[in-house]
Amino acid sequence: MAGTTSTGATPVPFSEPPYLCGLPSPYYTPELRKWQAACREFISEHLTPYAFDWEKEETVPPHLFNTFSKHHMLIPSLPSPLPVQQLKASGIHDILGVVKVEDFTYFHNLIYNDEMIRSGLAGPGASMTTGMAFGVPPVIKFGSPQLQARFLPDAFSGRTRFCIAITEPDAGSDVANIKTTAVKSADGKKYVINGTKKWITNGIWSDYTSMAVRTGGPGAGGLSMIVVPLKNYPGVEMRRLKVAGQISAGTTFIELDDVEVPVENLIGKEGEGMRQIMTNFNHERLTIAIGTTRQARVALSAAFAYCLKREAFGKTLMEQPVVRHRLAKAGALLESHWAWVEQFVYQMCNMKKEVADVELGGLTAAAKANAGMVLKECADCAVLLFGGNGYTRSGQGEIAERMWREVNGNRIPGGSEDVMLDLMVRQLAKNYQRKTKELERPAGSSKL
Repeated sequence: MAGTTSTGATPVPFSEPPYLCGLPSPYYTPELRKWQAACREFISEHLTPYAFDWEKEETVPPHLFNTFSKHHMLIPSLPSPLPVQQLKASGIHDILGVVKVEDFTYFHNLIYNDEMIRSGLAGPGASMTTGMAFGVPPVIKFGSPQLQARFLPDAFSGRTRFCIAITEPDAGSDVANIKTTAVKSADGKKYVINGTKKWITNGIWSDYTSMAVRTGGPGAGGLSMIVVPLKNYPGVEMRRLKVAGQISAGTTFIELDDVEVPVENLIGKEGEGMRQIMTNFNHERLTIAIGTTRQARVALSAAFAYCLKREAFGKTLMEQPVVRHRLAKAGALLESHWAWVEQFVYQMCNMKKEVADVELGGLTAAAKANAGMVLKECADCAVLLFGGNGYTRSGQGEIAERMWREVNGNRIPGGSEDVMLDLMVRQLAKNYQRKTKELERPAGSSKL
């Protein structure tokens, strides 16, 4: 496999997380290691060997989604804890016979997302998981019992597919600027939706979407979320968008012209959309940070292996100090970031959701942004060290060229890099000011 070749049982440096290189870790219990082995076996059989071909073909065959659904292997893309009651009601009690749904944690999610992208390409895996990971959770978290009963069993089983539709041509990271409208009909029984959505992953294959719409006035307070039918639904037009990387993930442009949706499809209440969207973003950004870090591993370890055998100026590239310096710089960034990701996951496993949303929201955004910067460093390193081979879409340097094209597909979606870094500092300042104020002595009181 590109980027993870090994001599005997020894992984190429940087190709695997430290816990898979024989180094001790406080996080990975025997149960988690068993889960990792089961994930790797399943994903290596059904996805990883074919990812490059499917990305070149720009689509993933339908049987892959069916296979993953049959074995409940889309469920691990959901945020932890899993919706145990709803899953069991749908006949799903465990995953791969290894982990019970009630025992699933964010470390199981971390391992799953890391394994899903061992090819280095985000598109093939994302073609299946993005809808489940980000489109279904709003229904789980905020949907009424009737909405959940209508949509969750079929989504969990793979009989229907979801996506998440937030971004518009003029509203990306600026979510509060969304213009797609949902206006109630005169009889109050339907919403009539008009607008456009752009860069919607999985949209072209989705039966439904959890969509951000404007039901009220301007700004964040006017936003709501609603389940909107897509495929073959009156008033909905969809077309694929050709993007630089992750092509097989099915990036889609959606036009909505007087699309009528029952009012019962509203997720939660009108005006709650912004809170629902931002809560969902934390899971999305952590998921991106995990997958992006694995991509950085693939790029850097491929370059490392190449430098051991490629000769120039009478010696291998690895014997050149400037080459070692470049590898070391990228490797230090990579392993530092992975340690940060593991720390985040540990915190998510040991904090209440409502506390984590406040304390970790801005930091999660920064982790997502930093993952993109680390991938860029590792991809640049790989392309430069592969030389002309790294600029070629075939041959031994193909992996480097492919990884370089994947970079911006991580730096922009889920919140653009600069916006994420700004969000981190703004939220840290806000939390600090709030906590400082809580410690202030009440006026006229001698008590702290």
